[in-house]
Amino acid sequence: MDFSVDIIQIRDSSFNIGKKMGEYIQNRPILKTLEMITKNEIDYVNMMSIFTYFAPHLIDELEGLAEGLQLPLHKTAALFSGYDVPKTEAMGCSAIITKDYYIRNYDFSPMLYDGCFSLLQPENANSTAGYNLQAIGRHDGVNNHGLALGLHFVSNNAYTKGLSAWTSIRMILDTCTNLDEAIHMLKEIPHSACYNFSIGDKFGNIAVVEVSPDKVIVRGNPSLLTCVNHFQDKSLKKKNRPSIEGSIKRNNYLQSFKESHFTQSEMFHSFANKSSPVFFTDYDNLFGTLHTFSYSFKDSRILTAIAQSNQVLDIDLEEWVNGTDIDQHILTGVIEEGGK
Repeated sequence: MDFSVDIIQIRDSSFNIGKKMGEYIQNRPILKTLEMITKNEIDYVNMMSIFTYFAPHLIDELEGLAEGLQLPLHKTAALFSGYDVPKTEAMGCSAIITKDYYIRNYDFSPMLYDGCFSLLQPENANSTAGYNLQAIGRHDGVNNHGLALGLHFVSNNAYTKGLSAWTSIRMILDTCTNLDEAIHMLKEIPHSACYNFSIGDKFGNIAVVEVSPDKVIVRGNPSLLTCVNHFQDKSLKKKNRPSIEGSIKRNNYLQSFKESHFTQSEMFHSFANKSSPVFFTDYDNLFGTLHTFSYSFKDSRILTAIAQSNQVLDIDLEEWVNGTDIDQHILTGVIEEGGK
């Protein structure tokens, strides 16, 4: 079936960004989906305290969302804050990070996908580009400081009331400038589940941060790191899902690129190719590739495409940050069931 993602560009206050996003998603299927899978009420006071500490401007964005959707703020927070979200199963992602570039595939179901790529320039936070998840959250993305990161689900071991990985990514993109700041924030955030975070910055620093609700481990390498859907640190391995053979197989494949010296463009097309060992079509079981995202730390270049698309979005992020909007408004692709 045909598949599309909207490209949204907004330069405004956080409140107005939220209001415009609310108006945008008001009649979109993702709103009904979120109403079905989120809780009717959350601990609003605790959510507010977390947002106030880590990213107070996102409270303004939630208030704008509430106005744009014409919903009460408490309901808007339950729908979009990413706090105390019910457990999510499956979800796969594969990434390579080098000092030169960040590349990753996101694998899940189109039924639980916002279908939106945002370029935002708030008045009081970093400029960012990335794929939306639960409206204010991000699957992956990059900011104007050249900090790029993405999430990789590991398990619901020790699941607790806390913040989702996608809201954590948005907070980091909006407020951090480098790898050290991102790691510090990941050590402070109250996490709800077990996730890997693949991260790189323009200074050539790269890391995978293995996060559980009760422990955070940083895994580094000076040249190339791979990140999939299982913990590799010995102290966290017991928190992996019972079956991680597929994740290990993907990781072994990605490790084979250590001596390849691929360019960003070559690696991007390797990930986005339907025949790639890290491209999947098992959408019915929440494991189909939905998008490929990459960023070059050297020349601020974003390359991204959605599943089986002939259209690659090529953005000079520095130019966009300096005020030059891009002409594209939609990405089109194909969801093809195949079970791989």
